[in-house]
Amino acid sequence: MADSPLRLLPWNSPEGRPCYLCTDDPDSRLSRLADEVEAELIACGRDVLGGAESVLADRAAGERAVRFALVRTTESLRDVLRVAECRERRG
Repeated sequence: MADSPLRLLPWNSPEGRPCYLCTDDPDSRLSRLADEVEAELIACGRDVLGGAESVLADRAAGERAVRFALVRTTESLRDVLRVAECRERRG
């Protein structure tokens, strides 16, 4: 296990620090959970993008709606970039 690669997980500790998993088993329970969370973050990003596009296409959308869409889009982009970083580190 000492030579196992460290996998960056798609969530942080309660203190805000990155979490890592030390395993070479892609079928371990935590590996599968991380895969599921990554997939959910990407799916959520797609949904948020669709909502933001709808708000931007609506010429009557007010500042609050645009701001809300931008906040959600920023959050989703941060999550998806974390997934990309996790996957990049795995090679």
